[in-house]
Amino acid sequence: MARKQPARTLEHANAGSELAVCQPKFLPRNKLVGAAQRAAAINPVNQPAPAMFGRAFSLKPEFIAVLATKYWGAAGVNLTVSFLDSPPKALRDRILSHLNAWSKKANVTFRHTAQQGQVRITRLPGDGHWSYVGTDILSIPLGEATMNLDSFTMNTPESEYKRVVRHEAGHTLGYPHEHMRKQLVALIDRKKAIAHFGATQGWDEQMVQLQVLTPLEDGSLIATTHADPKSIMCYHIPGFLTKSGAPILGGSDIVRTDHDFTGKIYPAQKKPKKKTPAARRKTR
Repeated sequence: MARKQPARTLEHANAGSELAVCQPKFLPRNKLVGAAQRAAAINPVNQPAPAMFGRAFSLKPEFIAVLATKYWGAAGVNLTVSFLDSPPKALRDRILSHLNAWSKKANVTFRHTAQQGQVRITRLPGDGHWSYVGTDILSIPLGEATMNLDSFTMNTPESEYKRVVRHEAGHTLGYPHEHMRKQLVALIDRKKAIAHFGATQGWDEQMVQLQVLTPLEDGSLIATTHADPKSIMCYHIPGFLTKSGAPILGGSDIVRTDHDFTGKIYPAQKKPKKKTPAARRKTR
């Protein structure tokens, strides 16, 4: 099957004047319902919260499916990773180390496999930085990428590894962009967003409303209590999409709130306490 060409993304639309940023990949409409059902089977909490049903009641199943989250479950994340363009081992290990930066407070592991991994990475020049979100990667045919790190080499600055690779790993963990938070969605110009994503993604107004302009529910599993514009998942939003014309700058590395939240939804496994000699004698 021919590889589908990626949609024009925010970084392409503002090339030359902004940092190259990411747009997470979305599944085509004909896969939305099946992917949502799979996400709920993997982690029941991924089902849309009851408070959202009133808003979604009159919508088609494919639109309700957009409201589902994509998290892997409290048992943690242990994903295999393969590289479709056979990078040298040093580069492969460097990318893996940044994927695993999320494990600081959480049960998160990305491990290399020589076979077809669940996470499949390419470095296709001109394709931008992107990843499918969470359990959606399981709906991508084997042999096709689930993540692209545009032109990354050993010469790419360490700051870009932190800003880009760790961000895309966050998407793979199930995190949407932080600009989907209520406080940040309020800064986006509705008409500009509808026109932009209609032209670049082929979305109708209702899909733009759901994918870009419908804020995440505060206080639920899908979000921390408040939006954090310094989060690694808050990527730059160009000024041409905001009401004020001022961009949302976004974060450049995983911050404490990112680690704390990840530790809550993917809690680290507690190591059993070693018994002291006195305690061992008591159990005999």
